[in-house]
Amino acid sequence: MNTFDFLLQGLLVAAQPMNLLYALIGVTLGTAVGVLPGIGPALTVALLLPVTYKLDPGGSLIMFAGIYYGGMYGGSTTSILLNTPGESSSIVTALEGNKMARAGRGGPALATAAIGSFVAGLIATVALAFIAPFVVKLALVFGPREYFALMVLAFVTVSSAFGDSTLRGLTSLFIGFALAIIGIDQLTGQTRMSFGVPDLLDGIEVTTLAVAMFAIGESLYIAAQGDLGPDKVEAVKGSVWMNRQDWARSWKAWLRGTAIGFPIGAMPAGGAEIGTFLSYATEKRLTKHPEEFGNGAIEGVAGPEAANNASAAGTLVPLLTLGLPTTATAAIMLAGFQQYGLQPGPLLFATNPQLVWGLIASLLIANFMLLVLNLPLVGLWVKLLTIPKPWLYAGILLFATLGTIGANPSVFELGMLLAFGVLGYVMRIFGYPIAPVVVGLILGPLAEQQLRRALSISQGDVTVLFTSPVAAVLLVIAAAALIIPLILRARGRGEVLAQLAASED
Repeated sequence: MNTFDFLLQGLLVAAQPMNLLYALIGVTLGTAVGVLPGIGPALTVALLLPVTYKLDPGGSLIMFAGIYYGGMYGGSTTSILLNTPGESSSIVTALEGNKMARAGRGGPALATAAIGSFVAGLIATVALAFIAPFVVKLALVFGPREYFALMVLAFVTVSSAFGDSTLRGLTSLFIGFALAIIGIDQLTGQTRMSFGVPDLLDGIEVTTLAVAMFAIGESLYIAAQGDLGPDKVEAVKGSVWMNRQDWARSWKAWLRGTAIGFPIGAMPAGGAEIGTFLSYATEKRLTKHPEEFGNGAIEGVAGPEAANNASAAGTLVPLLTLGLPTTATAAIMLAGFQQYGLQPGPLLFATNPQLVWGLIASLLIANFMLLVLNLPLVGLWVKLLTIPKPWLYAGILLFATLGTIGANPSVFELGMLLAFGVLGYVMRIFGYPIAPVVVGLILGPLAEQQLRRALSISQGDVTVLFTSPVAAVLLVIAAAALIIPLILRARGRGEVLAQLAASED
């Protein structure tokens, strides 16, 4: 069967009534949380992990993917109307989008963001469908040493791609490793680091850790900020639709943003943030209206928003084919796979093709749903910005607690939820990224297992880890992944800082 056949089968799975409902719930929730500043798709997926524990795996993962896409869409509304990016990938949109809103052109700014996201999402999802099988064929030749090298690449990726400091990323990762040691050793059956507590024999629950670190920790952090005063929301004046000139200036930016965002999202050291910075810099260089940049250039909204959504589909390439998460949301989705006993990677395409292709095809349907939801209902999304933060975060705390109790009714589990929530809060205060902790807990035992298998086969010869060409290439890429994000961020942020300095003058 070729890719078209698999995609067609996936569409049949995604078009089932219950899966369509899951997709609709996902994109609606995703848009809502994307609009609300400070609440991203990672937090929402983390909250839903314990709630969806007993649901259909395919439907739940389709809903999680819908939340991811919807969060990318919704983030533009906050950036444009409130000048408050909910996620780092929406920072660039705020630069030009909010200036357009202040000039009374908030409608066209929202329209070019929504349509650009739709175009980019559609093209990038098709690219995902065609690229994924080739990556899977490559990964099927992996043995223990290749898988260990792949895990090293994953660890370097999350350490360098999340947060501003690689050292802090590595520190967070090793916290995850320490938590992963707790429980029963998979190969020998010996107990480790359980301290005589029976509840720790099964190890740390990934869902409990994810909910605590993302939801509880974030809520405590926001509460600690106090009342920062009301945010000013720019009203959407005039028509939401774009005129002919807006279309002429946007469509090329959409395509360029897609071409930049998708490969960077698919790179092991990628992520949406880098793609949006590079897209903005590209549009600024190519524009025929340089005087408008810093004052509300529509290309400065169209390109980065397209790059933002294209990178979301690109992120699913390493996640689905290799089990590599390159964003916080991808890390939580990895936890979602594991709670159903599924491990993303090449074998998943062979053992559970309906689920994988149904998930990929659902992204095409989700794009159409999001386009319909975003433009006509922009007034509704703007009203969400008026929800008082105390109500919002109190609701998150309640939902997180009830979800954890529902999935694992244990006083000890509730205590761990609080303890990890406080840990997440402390890490947020000192600027340590949260996602590497979750990735360390999930992938740490897998890396240990593959390393011990490789050393057992070679009778303890460590050089076996470097003699395989594939493993050697992956380790070289891991080394490069430490350096490339630093260079790309420096270049991209340099452009944005220069633009900010120019606009202030």
